[in-house]
Order: sequence, then C-alpha cells, then structure tokens
Amino acid sequence: MTRREKTLWRHGLLLLGCLAGTVTAAAGEHWDRVVIEAVPVATGIYMLTGEGGNIGVSIGRDGTLIIDDQYAPLAAKIGDSLKALDGGSPRFVINTHWHGDHAGGNEAFGSAGAIIVAHQQVRQALQEERSIPLFDMHKPPSPRAALPVITFDDHLSLHWNDQDIDLRHAPAAHTDGDAIVHFRTANVLHMGDTFFNGFYPFIDVDSGGSIQGMIAAAEQGLALAGADTRIIPGHGPLADRADLVAYRDMLVAAEAAIGSLQAQGKSLDEIVAAKPTAELDTEWGGGFLAPDVWVRIVASGMR
Repeated sequence: MTRREKTLWRHGLLLLGCLAGTVTAAAGEHWDRVVIEAVPVATGIYMLTGEGGNIGVSIGRDGTLIIDDQYAPLAAKIGDSLKALDGGSPRFVINTHWHGDHAGGNEAFGSAGAIIVAHQQVRQALQEERSIPLFDMHKPPSPRAALPVITFDDHLSLHWNDQDIDLRHAPAAHTDGDAIVHFRTANVLHMGDTFFNGFYPFIDVDSGGSIQGMIAAAEQGLALAGADTRIIPGHGPLADRADLVAYRDMLVAAEAAIGSLQAQGKSLDEIVAAKPTAELDTEWGGGFLAPDVWVRIVASGMR
C-alpha cells in the first residue's frame, strides 16, 4: 500500500472510527458531538444513524429488538434514542458481523440483560484477538458480556413484535460471519455491511470476505426483495431494491475488470496502477475508501 493510500484510509478511520473496535484518542474526542437520528422504515421499525453502522430497530408489544449497536461510547445515546421512540432497553441484539462499528455496544447492552444473537463465526471472532494486517488494526478478545449467547449456522428465525424475522448467513462476503436480517411481515431487509449504499464497500479479506461473496450476498438480498421492500444498508441512506440492483451491478463490473487483470498474471501493484474501476469511480468512489485502496483490497481477496 502506498503512503497516499494509507493516509486516505487513516483519514477515513478518523471519520468513521475503527472497524475493529479500537477507539483512538482522536476519535474519542468527537463522541459527544455524535447525534443519533431515527429514520422511520415501517410500522414499529426504524433505522438509527450516528457513527458507524446503521442500526435496525423493532419496537412493539414484545419489547425492543435492535440490529447492531455501533460503538461502545455511543451505547447511552442509542439507549436515549430508543426511549424517545417509546422503546425500552433492548431485549435482543442481533449482530450482522463482528466489527466494532456494529458490535461495539454489545458489552453495555449485554450487561443490561440483552440477549445477543449472531452467526457462530461472530461469537468466535469476538472471543479471539483479531487483526486486519493491511491496515495495522488489532482487536483484543471481547468480554463475556459482549458475546452472542444464541448462534446459528445457516438460518435462524425469531418471532417478535408480530414480525417473522429470518436471519440468513451470507458466506465469505464482508466477513465470514455476515447475517442478512429479513422482516418478512414488514417487508424490510437489514443487509449489514454486505451493502454499502452509494459507495465502495470495505471487504475484510483477512476475516474471510471476498467480492464474490459480496455479489452472492447482494443476489441473496435481491431474491428476498420486491419493488416495495425497504432496505437498511450497513452504511449509507435507506435504500430500495433498485439501489441494491445498482450496487450488485457495480460489484459484478468491478470483479470482471479486476479479475481480467489478475488472469493476465498482473501483480497487485500493476492491477492498482491499471485503474480497472475508472469507469465506476465517479459514481462509487466518493466514500471513505479511495478507489486505489478499494481495488487493492478486492484484488488481494479474489479467489
């Protein structure tokens, strides 16, 4: 990785926080300024935005269920936002994957009595030390209260607040333990970080992620979504099926362009220098990952 690429990445981390859950001093200074905002999605279902991954919320007669919980320093603010929606402390927390911008609040909510649910690989990742070597990032083992107590392999169903909620594994996508959450009754999907709406996604290849798996996850979401389905992405604004189609098409085009160079025997540096995603960059390259950084990540994880 070039010095420019590292600089752009670290700038992105300062804005979005550390994906592995390590809070730097610089990042810690702005927690008080973070505002948690609620976006209505369907009756009793909301998307909370703030710092890190989008949170899904179900509030109803059974109590409060949330999908992901952002960073540990934001747990109190998230709790206040839930109260403002007439929800109580979460009784269930679903993790779509293990990264700290989606599971950082686990300890606070788990200590308060929430039952944490996730794919079995998420529990394993949280129990272990984990690193993303490409960016010199490290996560220590999580405390017991932060660990999922209900895990699944391929599929799990919950029945909560008059909703039939399906959790489906998306293998080797953003990580090796991603879950797509489908509110069948309400016609709502939470895609976790298998879907970054409007910009290039981070793919944690050191945790088993790949662009092929991201494409498969997008296809899995599209198979569940109709024209009226509301889709909560891991990052970015609330979406619909057309947004997910555009995202899938971008991933397919990028895989083909990068894969063609890889098939020619090009080195990682040569692939990046060839700028294979140039035709996509204007529309998709405006996020926290610069196009060159993203191409390097994708190419390094292609099978």
